[in-house]
Amino acid sequence: MWERPSLLVGMVSQVCAILKNIEILNFALTLEHLEAAFYKQGLMKYSKKAFKKAGHPGWVRGRFQQIAEHEKAHVQFLTSAITAAGAQAVEACEYQFPDTDPNSFIDTAYALESVGVSAYNGAAAFINNKAYLTVAASILGVEARHSAWINSAARNSNPWSTAFETPLDLNQVFSIASGFIKKCPNSNPPLPVKAFPSLVVSNYSLGKPAHAKFDCKGQKGLFAAFLLGTGTIFTPIKDGIFEIDIPKELKCWVYVVVTNDGGKVSDETIVAGPAILNFPCGA
Repeated sequence: MWERPSLLVGMVSQVCAILKNIEILNFALTLEHLEAAFYKQGLMKYSKKAFKKAGHPGWVRGRFQQIAEHEKAHVQFLTSAITAAGAQAVEACEYQFPDTDPNSFIDTAYALESVGVSAYNGAAAFINNKAYLTVAASILGVEARHSAWINSAARNSNPWSTAFETPLDLNQVFSIASGFIKKCPNSNPPLPVKAFPSLVVSNYSLGKPAHAKFDCKGQKGLFAAFLLGTGTIFTPIKDGIFEIDIPKELKCWVYVVVTNDGGKVSDETIVAGPAILNFPCGA
């Protein structure tokens, strides 16, 4: 007599787990749609001649064509996986990208690929289906290769940051991605994410104060949390003047968020961000 409620609970748990996995896959598909659209639009705008004029040999654009094909394949694969599970896959949105020439296109590509790596790293904790996790790990590896190639071969910088990648949770990633999204189809299934208020950090350099622009809604006692690898460094934000001290030990690719807690970064403590900071890596 007591087995039926337990069985029902188990079935409900399985259904919830499936729905959660589909939501994560749709979130990943949202990011892949964004990347695929970025490369498609950019390669239509910038010819091989434009890349050469910007100081890049022809094979650089050729590599970006390959990356564009990868992102298109990711979109097709995730769409098929979601529909095969009997769920609705999100469709592409309308986007706005900041690139105005081949060099800014390359910089934006590096940002999108690096955020993609952080997204797949962070999302892994929410996937309990081993097959889906394997697929996510497979895409993660390719996104990391994209990021490394872009920063080393196309930007003449370091192919990696620290010994560990920096994971971001779903809301942190969506907060960055939403800056590129103008409008999505009303028919798209809702995603379990929200965007935090934007954060802009300008004129920053190691060991010096920088100006931060965000909507604090009169809050005081705030902190800047610098996310690098699997660690976090907190520095207080000076009340009223929106000034933050940049730690000397930062290097390479770093995310920063504003929090109301000097020791914890979570959806409950984040006030604004993330913003992306890019420091010299050294050789």
